[in-house]
Amino acid sequence: MADEINDVFAISGSALQAQNQRMKIIAENIANANNTPSAPGLKPYQRQVISFKNEFDKALGAYKVKAGNVRNDPSNFIKKFDPSNPAADAQGYVLTPNVNPLVEMMDMSDANRAYQANLGVIDVTRSMILRTIGILQ
Repeated sequence: MADEINDVFAISGSALQAQNQRMKIIAENIANANNTPSAPGLKPYQRQVISFKNEFDKALGAYKVKAGNVRNDPSNFIKKFDPSNPAADAQGYVLTPNVNPLVEMMDMSDANRAYQANLGVIDVTRSMILRTIGILQ
């Protein structure tokens, strides 16, 4: 029984780490959403996205989730008319990051729900252990 309980903690712990990594990437995207290049022809910040992968843990005998690669979002940069910006092209347009704060906030909300769900699994498991100990006393 102790092995199964440790398995639950290990699996949920791996999910917590993966969602934490996801939240860091989202926070970086939000922080850079309004950055513009310093000169014409330079690219602005490019949105980052993270993937997850299943990883079989031989010692555990179960799959755990792991944060995978962080890659650039291939969507187009956003052009804004701002002729006074030093990074403006000859027509007065500036490339801005391909970050949509609304999408980032929805992703952050989703990551937070997944994080909370895994904390709930850990909390329920801990509660079951404490009840079992109480019964055995």
